[in-house]
Amino acid sequence: MHTLNEYLNKIETYLKGIEYPSAPAGLYEPIRYTLSGGGKRLRPVLALAACEAFGGDADDAVNQAAGVEMFHNFTLLHDDVMDGADMRRGRPTVHVKWDERTAILSGDAMLTMSQMLMARGCDGSKLAEVYGIANRTAMEIYEGQQWDMDFEERTDVTVDEYLNMIRLKTSVLLGCACALGATMAGVTDKRRDAIYAFGEKLGLAFQLRDDYLDTYGDPIVFGKEIGGDILNDKKTWLLITAMSEDQSGVLSKEIATPSEPSVKIERVRGVYDALGLPQRCVALINRYVDEAIAMLDGAGLTPVAHDFFVALAEDSRSRTH
Repeated sequence: MHTLNEYLNKIETYLKGIEYPSAPAGLYEPIRYTLSGGGKRLRPVLALAACEAFGGDADDAVNQAAGVEMFHNFTLLHDDVMDGADMRRGRPTVHVKWDERTAILSGDAMLTMSQMLMARGCDGSKLAEVYGIANRTAMEIYEGQQWDMDFEERTDVTVDEYLNMIRLKTSVLLGCACALGATMAGVTDKRRDAIYAFGEKLGLAFQLRDDYLDTYGDPIVFGKEIGGDILNDKKTWLLITAMSEDQSGVLSKEIATPSEPSVKIERVRGVYDALGLPQRCVALINRYVDEAIAMLDGAGLTPVAHDFFVALAEDSRSRTH
């Protein structure tokens, strides 16, 4: 097994080496801009590591790893348009730097390019499996995005509905990355399903940690201002749980007639604190990390590979950005 940094270097080198047509620049330059913005690259790392963990060479899955990262960034491009987001990873979003039409079209191109990348290096026996996994995942992500949009207009969203939404919108792509790496290594369905389940559980912990950090993180370390979810009344585990339990009336008042931003953040966070939600959210994150690690038992990994994935999962318990 390679180290985490070695996997990161491998995928960064690949992404930087993608050759785009020189014209039309208005289509390809936003794609280059988006992929150069960095990010955790967790999904391609999972694909590379899974391939190697099951006896393949990491390079056997580098095309699929890049395809997953391309697809992930395509979803972010379109999400930013739908959300009206101005910044992504500390830089102007594509629809701000260019315009909405450019963001939509370049995102469309990224979707097609992701499919092209995933097909590279696949012989006939693997191509159908790769496309089957990728296309099923794509449809689930679109469903998750629609649920997220629907939740904006609802005040009766349940925790179970929310957890299913983030499973679809976020977690399944981590599972997909793991499964694609396993497929390129030629692993059996049972072992591939186990590593997929690891990625899916990890994704739940990952998203819940993001929710937690948006309210309780250090803005300098987290990389953006804290409290954005509160100001936007975004349906997170914290808000949904508080809406069902708060008896003070503070939460409903701040949603109906919000105070000045800093005051609203302070008051809503006070409700969360009074209900013990920070501690309960951390406990839920830990539960999903534990469940992710338990999934590895069915994957038949070597001790070295097992420890690599455990270390990735453990990082989700307390990451700060």
